Amino acid sequence: MKIACVGGGPASLYFSILMKLQDASHDVTVHERNPAGSTYGWGVTYWAGLLDKLREGDPASALAVSENSVSWSDGVAHVGDRTTVHPGDEGFGIGRRRMLDLLAERARSLGVHVVYESEVEADRLPDADLVVAGDGINSALRERHADHFGSEVTHGRNYYVWLGTTKVFDSFTFSFVETDHGWIWCYAYRFGDDRSTLVIECSPRTWTGLGLDGASEADGLALLEKLFAELLNGHGLIGRAQADGTAQWLTFRTLTNRTWHRGNLVLLGDAAHTTHYSIGAGTTLALEDAIALAGALREHPDLETALTRYERQRMAELLPVQSAARHSAQWYENLPRYIRLPPAQMFALLGQRHSPLLPYVPPQLYYRIDRAAGRLEALRRLKRWLGPRVARGVQARTRS
Repeated sequence: MKIACVGGGPASLYFSILMKLQDASHDVTVHERNPAGSTYGWGVTYWAGLLDKLREGDPASALAVSENSVSWSDGVAHVGDRTTVHPGDEGFGIGRRRMLDLLAERARSLGVHVVYESEVEADRLPDADLVVAGDGINSALRERHADHFGSEVTHGRNYYVWLGTTKVFDSFTFSFVETDHGWIWCYAYRFGDDRSTLVIECSPRTWTGLGLDGASEADGLALLEKLFAELLNGHGLIGRAQADGTAQWLTFRTLTNRTWHRGNLVLLGDAAHTTHYSIGAGTTLALEDAIALAGALREHPDLETALTRYERQRMAELLPVQSAARHSAQWYENLPRYIRLPPAQMFALLGQRHSPLLPYVPPQLYYRIDRAAGRLEALRRLKRWLGPRVARGVQARTRS
């Protein structure tokens, strides 16, 4: 099979790796319009479950990613001068550029043609049996047939900006700062030995009230460094200015599509779907798309059947994730509802932000119900563990 992947992100590169491993005779080319090493973004996050899936598909890729990642387990929340620490599942961070370099190197070693500064026109697709559109949320290949794909985009209410810093965070860190114009907050995590990512977010009222809507990138970064001075502890923020010198403040775009394929063209990753960054799943979901697409092509020789199976599988798997992401985004959009709670309660509900029930139950009542349910489940687990041991002890005493 001759395959052309448009867009050199993690999903396209990993898909190319899987296809060459399935059949070395596949002719696979990855077209990336930007120069090598010019990727945007700082660090990406993932959890242990993704490494397990990568090991199943290609142990060499999994090992390279794992060896170049950092990890954390605790979550820390700073609300004004209050701090709460909460143990959590182990999470991982890796620089986006480093991940792309590793996957590109692995792909080339298997015979994939990775071509940079290669622009593919939407009205002139490559001559291939399969064309994979992995060119992101702004996919030109998808937009040319937007009516067929049934593309819909909804915008979140809050503004956010993606930044880097030399401050290294040992835990996944949240920081909420109150200003005269409302709250502004960040999510921070490290992705290397000397770098971390900060995603800063606020409501439209706060954004305009602080003057961030009209500030140059330099002035905006100076203000943000002042607001988060205690968190940064003397370290600066690193931005990525646009051509006019302004900062890249955005509202999040949630993309859905009615169908993911048209003829021999199929959507992958952010070209097919997006989920709010607050659940940290974007890269994982894109790589899972690649795994599912390669699996469908392996199991179904007929291309239309394979693409249909891939689409149905991934759409079904994404439903709960998309719901969780939507409720997570809404939790932050309704931050005043939770921010005045005692720190332990506020952080507990931060962890419950994916719940579809939380917006409809008074926060303190929800917290009490959740705590009671947790204690009940703990008692059930203790009973299941203790019961057989007590029974064996009684039997032993009876026999003696």
